[in-house]
Amino acid sequence: MKITTILTLCLSFMLSAGLQANSQADPLNSVMWDYNRQIFLGNNAEYVFDDRIKVGVPQFAEDPTQVPVDIDATALTGEIVRIVSWADMNPIQHIFTYYPHPDVLPKVSMRIKVQQATPVRAAVLTKDGVWHIGSSWLEAAGGGCTTPSVGNADPYWESHLGETKSRVFKGAQSSRYKFRVIHPMDTGLVGSIPEFFIQQVELRDKSGRALARMELSPPVSENPVITFDLRTTDAKHHLWLRDNNGNEFEKAL
Repeated sequence: MKITTILTLCLSFMLSAGLQANSQADPLNSVMWDYNRQIFLGNNAEYVFDDRIKVGVPQFAEDPTQVPVDIDATALTGEIVRIVSWADMNPIQHIFTYYPHPDVLPKVSMRIKVQQATPVRAAVLTKDGVWHIGSSWLEAAGGGCTTPSVGNADPYWESHLGETKSRVFKGAQSSRYKFRVIHPMDTGLVGSIPEFFIQQVELRDKSGRALARMELSPPVSENPVITFDLRTTDAKHHLWLRDNNGNEFEKAL
């Protein structure tokens, strides 16, 4: 047998073995899993489906423009680098990318839009380079991503754009910040309504250091409501936001 043939067979075997070692069957059997995995994790990323990553969704989302989603990775050991969430069947799959500081618990809650029934994913990257995947199936009525925002029919939002309300819930050893900001979060999928959404969110301490950073995409619901959990009860924090048109908003929490 020629040396080139042997080398080719060895390479094929190594690639096949590597693929099998890093490929797990999607527990939700989504036709979009491999496509989205390559987009958000990278083609050669090491990953594992992990029951410790909790993705909370309702059994059925009657309003596809306001679907509550809770991502909780607090049971995961190891330093977390970032969390990426997406909905497989949405026309815009990406929901958010979250970079939590060690002082912030790796959990976040918000409301999203969905176009149809879909798996909702949370991929958590730890410092060792492994992605831990949590998934939940969401049954939903259709059209959430292609429904015009309510704000487009009401001039109220123009004079209140970026107006933020927040609450702090203090526990014995931690505190929860919940805020709501007025913004239409237009997806750009509705005729004559351009894409217009909050793109960046930072939770900052009193010195201006970012304790949590988020990159949002249009599937986040209109007038976003987002919750962060901190490992402290006595520090003062403020919120900074920027939309894709360059508008910036700040709010003391």
